[in-house]
Amino acid sequence: MTKPQDDTETRGWLDIELEDDMDEELEQEVDDARVPPELRALLAERTKSTIDRHTYFNELLRLQGELVKLQDWVRYKGLKLVVLFEGRDSAGKGGAIKRIAQRVNPRTCRVVALPAPSDREKTQWYFQCYVPHLPAAGEIVLFDRSWYNRAGVERVMGFANEGQVEDFFRDVPEFERMLVRSGVVLVKYWFSITDEEQQLRFLMRIFDPIKQWKLSPMDLQSRVRWEQYTKAKEEMFERTSIPEAPWHIVEGNDKKRARLNLISHLLSVIPYEEVPHEEITLPERVFDPNYERRTLPAELYVPQRY
Repeated sequence: MTKPQDDTETRGWLDIELEDDMDEELEQEVDDARVPPELRALLAERTKSTIDRHTYFNELLRLQGELVKLQDWVRYKGLKLVVLFEGRDSAGKGGAIKRIAQRVNPRTCRVVALPAPSDREKTQWYFQCYVPHLPAAGEIVLFDRSWYNRAGVERVMGFANEGQVEDFFRDVPEFERMLVRSGVVLVKYWFSITDEEQQLRFLMRIFDPIKQWKLSPMDLQSRVRWEQYTKAKEEMFERTSIPEAPWHIVEGNDKKRARLNLISHLLSVIPYEEVPHEEITLPERVFDPNYERRTLPAELYVPQRY
């Protein structure tokens, strides 16, 4: 049976869209593959991703389509969704956040990545700087690191004393219960990678001028204090994984699988349905027969070099 012409045309448009999306992802893959000569021997020993590129792209786009439906449901029902992303440096939090935010509406889904606290903020209630960024009804907030800085980097690096850390552990379960009681859906992810994988990712940043900005003195110290971070993480799980907001660990050595697994899990946490939409029709353009488009000066245009 021959398919109607309009269906063939639709499939053509979908194929073009898929190619564009794959090109965007391929750009990231090429960036990751630009390995400096100094690291090629190390990279040769690295365990390769066992998910093929075609499967990864198709699953990513399918899951991103579901994220759009989830966002529609959050807006339709007036839900308030907060997702925390924590983990070791270079574990893949940023890449996962980017894939979640890539296709959704940025007006109601935003990423919060707060800088180090100012001198004034250091004198405030610890959670105060995070509260203004919490969502209103119909919004999603993705925290690229969160109030758990106190249980991790601040504790390990000595920016918070043991009394402050103990206060945090006492307060944070009740703080999160208050959020949940107020209607916030709170989801917490920890990205986990091995010692060897972090070492390789750090070395790739050191030897790649394009990626050096990702390294900070704090990142380098995290290598020195790997075991201290491990102990801090274990205590954090033990004391802050509560029934209202448990921790979820994402295995991050394989970036592709980590992204797919996280998005799939996030979609499973919140029961959602497809929201009915009014059919959209493109209105006819108003045409004025007396209007003549002006010729703009050539110097206003960006040179056509490609």
